[in-house]
Amino acid sequence: MRAHTEVAVGILSREDGALLLTSRPEGKVYAGYWEFPGGKLEAGETVEQALRRELQEELGIVIDSAQAWKVTEHDYPHALVRLHWCRVTAWTGDFEMREAQQMCWQHWPITVRPVLPGALPVLQWLAQEKNLQFDPEILQK
Repeated sequence: MRAHTEVAVGILSREDGALLLTSRPEGKVYAGYWEFPGGKLEAGETVEQALRRELQEELGIVIDSAQAWKVTEHDYPHALVRLHWCRVTAWTGDFEMREAQQMCWQHWPITVRPVLPGALPVLQWLAQEKNLQFDPEILQK
């Protein structure tokens, strides 16, 4: 059995309800796929500490706090990941794409494609909270 890779993921949302998605940079597995920002926990880090570090490293922002929300698992060919989803509604700093990735604020319906498979269940839950219809298959094309 493969060991899990623990990952902290931020669901950043603005007051107008838009969600932040970023693209995976060239040279990484699933390059060009859209995802919620975050990254692997380092030894001794809590989920919030890891998310705070990753968002500062990748996006140049400092989050005020991260509200733990859900935990999911996804079995990718290259890694078995345990995703710790956190809601983030306040941050400081200007967004800088420090890994040459792209960013996009998305309102419903989500229009960026393709979306990383591990993010699809979370998008489904977020849509359900808003009583919206959501077809995850459309984001895989």
